[in-house]
Amino acid sequence: MDLPIMPPVAPMLAKPVGDIPGGQLYEPKWDGFRSIIFRDGDEVEIGSRNERPMTRYFPEVVRAVLANFPPRAVIDGEIVVADTERNTLDFEALQQRIHPAASRVNLLAEQTPASFVAFDVLALRDDDLTERPFAERRKLLETALSKAEPPVHITPITGDEATARRWFAEFEGAGLDGLIAKNPDLTYQPDKRVMAKIKHKRTADCVVAGYRLHKSGEDRIGSLLLGLYDDRDVLVSVGVIGAFPMATRKELFAELQPLVTSFEGHPWNWAAHAGGERTPRRNEQSRWNAGKDLSFVPLRPERVVEVRYDYMEGERFRHTTQFERWRPDREPRSCTYAQLERPVRFNLADVLTARPGV
Repeated sequence: MDLPIMPPVAPMLAKPVGDIPGGQLYEPKWDGFRSIIFRDGDEVEIGSRNERPMTRYFPEVVRAVLANFPPRAVIDGEIVVADTERNTLDFEALQQRIHPAASRVNLLAEQTPASFVAFDVLALRDDDLTERPFAERRKLLETALSKAEPPVHITPITGDEATARRWFAEFEGAGLDGLIAKNPDLTYQPDKRVMAKIKHKRTADCVVAGYRLHKSGEDRIGSLLLGLYDDRDVLVSVGVIGAFPMATRKELFAELQPLVTSFEGHPWNWAAHAGGERTPRRNEQSRWNAGKDLSFVPLRPERVVEVRYDYMEGERFRHTTQFERWRPDREPRSCTYAQLERPVRFNLADVLTARPGV
């Protein structure tokens, strides 16, 4: 491979802002694996956000690149997987694609095929484009992929703030999680937070039903496990809170000891849920970090906490939630899914065809 920009390259990043800024170019914020793809003839390399190659995990994306990219190109975008029944993004299925066994990789490539959504171009032929303004790079990207067919797409873009606000409200229903705003004059700056991201933020009251210990010691909390009651009155595992100051981690550990209980009779006694109920495991290893222990200590589900979250993916919070406040005034049984704001369902295919010009 011999390109004007060679792997690995750290992608350009975005910093969170509270509202949609004016005078920018706006794109949907895709919920997938950020990837810079390098093609030089028959050679293809898929780089990840942490600059590690992901080529082997997505053979169908490699084939799509060979069929749709220019012969020599470096293009930034997102690898996503769609739930074809709900016509929305499925990040959990995407996570399952990272598997060590080649046979499993090939099977999943057929069962849950991925797509690539392009939103920037760093190089074409022998030209390094990173010093060109983004508005120019976008036009070059559109020309380079003008004949591309699925599973390669170009992200929608608009310079109209009213359209961007409508997208922000509507596209969440297709599994997207906000907007990205870019200055039209922005050069490509690897590993710099020079774009803006605007994400949905909401709060929910959740039951604390367990905790995991912090890696630094046995007397401090690593994360709290959260639950919501569904319409069957079953406490469903929905996510975690993980960010606390170290002093707070120690205080929480002491506060929660009176609530520590056994798994017998606990709503997340996984051994009693042979019928497929989703619960945290007592002894589990992270599939992303082989040394990370995911076992947890069960608590009587008596405390309620209010958390901030972005959005739900199925029954669970898509990202780690943020602590807002304790709610001693709330009864645990009142923490149900009914309190959650659900986005209006929106067709993923309609997102990909929403293409106002720059």
